[in-house]
Amino acid sequence: MTTIKDVAKEAGVSIATVSYVLNDKTDFVSEDTRRRVWSAVRKTGYRPNVTARNLRSNQSRLIGYAWHEIPPDLINPVLEHFTYALARAAEAAGYHILTFTYPLTDPIPVYEELIRTGRVDAFVIGSTTYDDPRVRFLMDQQFPFVSFGRSNADWEFSWVDTDGQRGVAEAVAHLVALGHRRIGAVVWEEGSLTGDYRYAGYLEGLRAAGIEINPAYVVRGENSDTTGCFALAHYASLLEPPTAVIAISDLMAVGIMNEAERRGIVIGRDLSLIGFDDAPMTQYLRPALTTLQQPLPEIAQALIDMLEGMIKETPDQVQHVLLPPRLIVRASCGAV
Repeated sequence: MTTIKDVAKEAGVSIATVSYVLNDKTDFVSEDTRRRVWSAVRKTGYRPNVTARNLRSNQSRLIGYAWHEIPPDLINPVLEHFTYALARAAEAAGYHILTFTYPLTDPIPVYEELIRTGRVDAFVIGSTTYDDPRVRFLMDQQFPFVSFGRSNADWEFSWVDTDGQRGVAEAVAHLVALGHRRIGAVVWEEGSLTGDYRYAGYLEGLRAAGIEINPAYVVRGENSDTTGCFALAHYASLLEPPTAVIAISDLMAVGIMNEAERRGIVIGRDLSLIGFDDAPMTQYLRPALTTLQQPLPEIAQALIDMLEGMIKETPDQVQHVLLPPRLIVRASCGAV
């Protein structure tokens, strides 16, 4: 196991100097020395025990959470609701959320600075991806963090996620129970972590119902209403179009509804439609949208409970929690 002595040797400084840097006592060392020490920490893979001591005895009572940039032409009410739910759960546990931003192309320096300065006790990560650099960095640093969402299957870290696969499979089963056999799916491009799980649920639901997949019924695109519009135009060109469609986001479903109105297709009668996320506006659409609702308050509470365990008791324990979404049935679905 790498020790503080190894770091001192690599940096060419004394053990005391390494201790000063790790404890952020930068008045005692030069900026060049401080950089050498942190470079040695990364190179040797040393896990500073000072972090654990600070968490137990000198907590900031702050949990870091990155505020995600949303393009002006898109909406993401899920992240907004999640942030609020996270703040409520944290405050109930005696913590506060410290929000921050980072360049999308290079998130690591911000996390490194927050750790080095002791400003936060832990992190919550959201909007995870495959090979997520934030997850990899915090795993390597052994700094307490939990994630709303998964990443690489072979990475061991604690996360809570919505079981999108199970939710979409249940949505397919709901449509099958209404008599639908020609069921389409509007999904994100391959390689989207969340999108891949939801698409897997679509395939699972078809298999469970004994329905053979029709590639013409699967439309891929970015998470936008434009993709939904394109999907419906495509379906309308088929000799046997689907009688029901599952869109893996409400925004895509809105695009389908808009294009349907332009073409005189009545949602709920001519075409059944299910979205995903239960954005606030979905209940006010005409017809109101059937959708899958993520259990955001429960997710936020589970994340804070995990962090409390890491900070106070068992920092090495890895936990995985999948919470099922709830199918909210509204007027956009009907029998064949």
